[in-house]
Order: sequence, then C-alpha cells, then structure tokens
Amino acid sequence: MYTVRQLADLAGVSVRTLHYYDEIGLLEPSYVGENGYRYYEDAALFRLQQILLYRELDLSLAEIREILDAPDFDLVSALQEHRAALEARIRRLKRLIRTIDMTIANVTGGVEMSKKKLFTGFTEEEEKKYAQEARERWGAENVDRSYQRWKSYSPEQREQILAEGGANYQALADLIDEDPASEEVQQVIGRWHHHLRYFYEPTVELLRGLGSLYNDDPDFNKTISQFHPDLPAFMREAINIYCDRLEAEQQG
Repeated sequence: MYTVRQLADLAGVSVRTLHYYDEIGLLEPSYVGENGYRYYEDAALFRLQQILLYRELDLSLAEIREILDAPDFDLVSALQEHRAALEARIRRLKRLIRTIDMTIANVTGGVEMSKKKLFTGFTEEEEKKYAQEARERWGAENVDRSYQRWKSYSPEQREQILAEGGANYQALADLIDEDPASEEVQQVIGRWHHHLRYFYEPTVELLRGLGSLYNDDPDFNKTISQFHPDLPAFMREAINIYCDRLEAEQQG
C-alpha cells in the first residue's frame, strides 16, 4: 500500500501529476481513507507504469486512457509492445549518436569526412556530389533524366525516399552475419532494387555495376562502410546473387 507521496517518489512523478491523473479519471487511487488521503495498491502501480510508458511513446493522456480502459486490454501484450517500441527507439537513438559523434569529429578536425552519412539515407547534397561521377559512368542523358525525376518530388516525398533508402542499407547492415544468398537478405536487396526506381529503371548490368561501385570506389565504400565496415563487400556479393537470379528468371 502506498500513499500519494510514496507513489510519487517511487515513480519519479510529482504529487500534483497524480492528483491530476485522478481528476481526469486516468489513475484513481485504490481507495481514499477517512482522513481524505489517497492510497494505491499494486494494480494502481502497474497502471501508472503503463501510463508513463505510453507517455514515453508520445501518446496523449486521452489516448492512453482509452487504451487502458479498453475491454480487451492485456498487460503482458502491452508490455511486449512497449519493449519492441523502445528497442526500435534505442536503435534509432544509437544511430543518431553515431551521427553526432562523426559530426563532432569532423568539426573539431579529428577525423576527415569527405561525405557524411546521415542515417535517414544519403542527403540531397551527397546526391548532387555524385551527379558528375554518375554522368561520366552512365551517360549525361540518363543522369539528367534521373535528376529531373528527383526534382519532381515534393520535399516531403524526398524526405520519405531518403529515409526509405537509409532503412534499406541499415537493414542489410543488421543482416551482415547472414548468408548473402539467404531469403531475408535477398528480400532486402529486392527492396533496394525497387527503391532505385524512384530515380531510374535500373538494368541488371547497372545493378551489378552499383554493387561493384559500392565496394571498389573509395568515396562510396567510405559512405556505405559507415553503416557497417563489411557492408560494401557484403552488398556486392548479395547484389550479384540477386542479379544471377534475375537473369535466370528472364531466360527461363
């Protein structure tokens, strides 16, 4: 049994917050003593834990109350969902921390970075830096058509496209210990292939060329390696396997 002060200290919230939760019907005390003091039993503690977890996930108090009061609410399932959501947030924050560390190293002069990799994908500035090299490799007409397509997207669409691209590279980095021929890896390579269609329709030959470029070109290798040191070589092998399968399907 806990008083409002004891519960506030235990949970790291203010007494005022607990009073407010009571007022709006979000967290009522287990009972109120004759002296007017609020008392909370274990069930209230678990409910407060859920409230704080959902607040961490940026839900409003009204949304939280609706969830907790739903007839089919299950505590264990809710905790499992919280865990999955928080693990995803941890992974995102770790990537942001790595970006900050790289930026600090660059600004202070400790580490030279010719192309800073952001974890939402390649930035628009990086795409422009690659443009000239791309024109030389694949022809000005093809590259110009690609950049005209890119310019046709809204800022929101561009942000979504870059985020999707970054997610593909990160997904491959997370699978670095798997066989490049595995179904899971090949599915991500398929998503990477599909993502390229935001810019142009890639041929099998071009896909293979990109795989080699990511590994062999110092600039591209450096950028891709920031997701994982072994990712450039891993992608080259996985892309070649993917292309072999594409060619077999086309011939079959």
